[in-house]
Amino acid sequence: MQSSSVHKPLKIYIDENLPRQFAEAFNIIQNHLNKSEKKSIEVYSMKDIDEGATDIEWFQKLKNENAVILTQDRNIQRHKHEKKAYEENEIGIIFFKQPKGGISFWNAFKHLVKYWDDIKSICRKEKLPFSYRQPGQNKKFQKW
Repeated sequence: MQSSSVHKPLKIYIDENLPRQFAEAFNIIQNHLNKSEKKSIEVYSMKDIDEGATDIEWFQKLKNENAVILTQDRNIQRHKHEKKAYEENEIGIIFFKQPKGGISFWNAFKHLVKYWDDIKSICRKEKLPFSYRQPGQNKKFQKW
């Protein structure tokens, strides 16, 4: 599987719990960065794929897509059947901590920008499936 994904771009999907505009903005910026980076990355919103689908349905749709999902939904990792589903479908997942009381649109975007290089580094070095979490403000990602 991994050898067939070498030629495919890495696809990062921003989960429904984050605004669609984040995916649009990151895809525009990353498209420019792809010209100088070794492995191309495309960015999508899960809302554009199948809004309202269950996590397991998404995992099945993203099988063989060289896909990584960015999400704040840590229940995926806590529910054994969901964890098993993303692993079986060879999906990478990066979990972000949702601040208590929520976070504004702008601050959430800045947070993602701050960690974009770290996200890309994880995605490029790890073999699918994998899971990482960003445990809180100014803390490094951890395997989960």
